[in-house]
Amino acid sequence: MTSRIPRDSRLRLVRSRPLAAAPQAMNQRRSRRPAPRPPEGTPARSELARMARSGLAGAARVARWADSALGPGRGSATADGKATLSDATADHAARELGLTAAEVRADWDTARLAGLIEVHGDTARPGWRLRAWNRDDSAVLRGWVALFDAWSLAHPEPAEEPAVVAEVVSAMPQVLSFLQLSAGPVLVAQLLDLLEQRVTELRTERCEVPYGPQPAPGTAGAVPPAPEPADDTPLAPLLDWALHALASVGALTCGDGHATLTPLGSWAVWVKLEQICVAAQSPAGNIEQSAEGMLRGCGRLRPNAARDEYRAWLAARPVGSAVAELLGAARGEDALLRGLAFDALRVVGAPAEPDVRGVVDEPTLRPYALLWLAEHDGADPEDAHEVLTRPEATWLWVDTAAAVADHGEAPLLVRHLESAVQATVPALLDEVRAVGHPRTVQVLVALAAAHPDPALAKAVRRAAFQVHTGGG
Repeated sequence: MTSRIPRDSRLRLVRSRPLAAAPQAMNQRRSRRPAPRPPEGTPARSELARMARSGLAGAARVARWADSALGPGRGSATADGKATLSDATADHAARELGLTAAEVRADWDTARLAGLIEVHGDTARPGWRLRAWNRDDSAVLRGWVALFDAWSLAHPEPAEEPAVVAEVVSAMPQVLSFLQLSAGPVLVAQLLDLLEQRVTELRTERCEVPYGPQPAPGTAGAVPPAPEPADDTPLAPLLDWALHALASVGALTCGDGHATLTPLGSWAVWVKLEQICVAAQSPAGNIEQSAEGMLRGCGRLRPNAARDEYRAWLAARPVGSAVAELLGAARGEDALLRGLAFDALRVVGAPAEPDVRGVVDEPTLRPYALLWLAEHDGADPEDAHEVLTRPEATWLWVDTAAAVADHGEAPLLVRHLESAVQATVPALLDEVRAVGHPRTVQVLVALAAAHPDPALAKAVRRAAFQVHTGGG
């Protein structure tokens, strides 16, 4: 006779499957187009990397000094025990490197933006790119592109109205594209005309009336109007600021009323345009979607294809607003989007760190944020889960199970059972009940329906009933 007593089934500890690999993605195939060639006249990658190393030599020098002088337990650490660039640290570096404190600070900021050094709270550590700086051209070029993406942070922001500054930052990709396509010097006056046209388009798009009924002002669900930027703010000083900021990172040169992209700048803009073209040719056409729409489209793709979509979507947007939009999508009820949003934030990298740290205290996002930060700090993705407490790991298991239940197939949900940190099914059920995930009942019901073992399915159904009724 078959026993009806729930068996103490052992769970094999296996690493979690990435969400982007689940369900329908298994049978997806994307046709690969030939690798695109950069425009004629673009230097070889080795030459571009040499230019990037030359432009970032000061930043790499300060990063190496910080690696040797500010590491944990080093005798040359700052007097207050912190590895941030305090006044004392800047003076210390200036004396040892033969620079002024201002030069050290400028190189330090550049090193951070390029990912050569990473600051976490009160500690600093070398970025992975610094380790590969002398041997890996791709690492060098990625570091320079990261600096290029952060051009608006590389130069003091003007004291103009913040909303207008944000419009100019949003409009500059089109200005840069025009410079790239022109393949030579362009009159600044011509760029100003283009900037004014693009800013006008952005304001027109923002003023479009949404389709369908909208909540009345002051009622639940109504969105307060955003402060409108002053239309009479002159854009010439802001264009001048943007061009000088881009020049400071080595993307272009300015002089005699003209602006010209450097070879590095032209190559970087071409890379961004190519990413947008890839997205435009994708089956989902995610480039025009909101973060939520883009993530839903990527849920049907293989992980590598999804990362291509993330890169293209991010390339078409200012980093700050893109990160905020991704975190907004992660706060929704769809657990699949939550996991995919943090996958996309991994593509963003260092510029997303402050925002990710800012959501660590949000219970829904905390496990994802802790894993992201652990990987960002250099932990092996296979071991990153060790930063989670047992309840956090269990909460994440339930959240992932909810994503699989909503978007996957029964066998995938059964296999997900094997990724739990608990050694037995009874232990898993006890801890799942304790963490209080809002989708616990639905996950357990779906798991009971999917599992082929009648005794185990019965135990899971009983646990679902207990959670539903509030029983122990």
